[in-house]
Amino acid sequence: MPSYWRHVNKVIQNTDIVIEVLDARMVEQTRNKEIEAKITQSGKKLLYVLNKCDLMGKEEMKTAANKLYPSVFVSSTNKLGTTVLKKKIMELGQGKKVTVGIVGYPNVGKSSLINALSGRHAARTSASSGFTRGIQKVIVGPKIILLDTPGVFPDKEKDELKHGATGAIDFAKLKDPEAVAIKIIEENKEVISKFYDVEEGDADEMLEAIGRAKHKLSSGDVVNLDIASRLILKDWQRGKVRK
Repeated sequence: MPSYWRHVNKVIQNTDIVIEVLDARMVEQTRNKEIEAKITQSGKKLLYVLNKCDLMGKEEMKTAANKLYPSVFVSSTNKLGTTVLKKKIMELGQGKKVTVGIVGYPNVGKSSLINALSGRHAARTSASSGFTRGIQKVIVGPKIILLDTPGVFPDKEKDELKHGATGAIDFAKLKDPEAVAIKIIEENKEVISKFYDVEEGDADEMLEAIGRAKHKLSSGDVVNLDIASRLILKDWQRGKVRK
């Protein structure tokens, strides 16, 4: 068993509540069903935290809230929803002192969430995925202790398209960035069209139009699709593209 799964199992075992941090723009894609099953089997309470809520619309938030319970929307970078989250933690803990585990895919914002809750840079953060290496203990207040874990992929999941779209694999490390960029464009044509100011249409044509607009060209005035794709993925993973 990889060391990160040992960390996750240890955190679940030693906590009262487990928070699964999800990307609010891609809720289902960033759910880790294996971890959720482990939490359920352990009898611990599971709280869904949908991070980066500032990047999605109100109607999408309502739809997501109806699917997951209990859930809280936050934006750790803008410190939105952290007070509500603390209240929900205390509610689930029935006002008692609780230890809360933080789990989720790489790069969904676990460390940033901990910093927002604690009000200081208690956990290390990085724009690149896979930065947290082991369990970190953070005291948020007299009644809340957090345990952070490394980002974890499901054991059977080898989907680079999904991992690239969710930011679980950094844009610079993807083997086929063009395929991932096409997937993002296909699923978010209107958003991508507005953000890059290109005409909405075929995903391949939109990718080329973006590359040309951003002057990502090779010799012969040909669009460098690899560089153009990584540009889109960088903007997407860093939260610049809003739904």
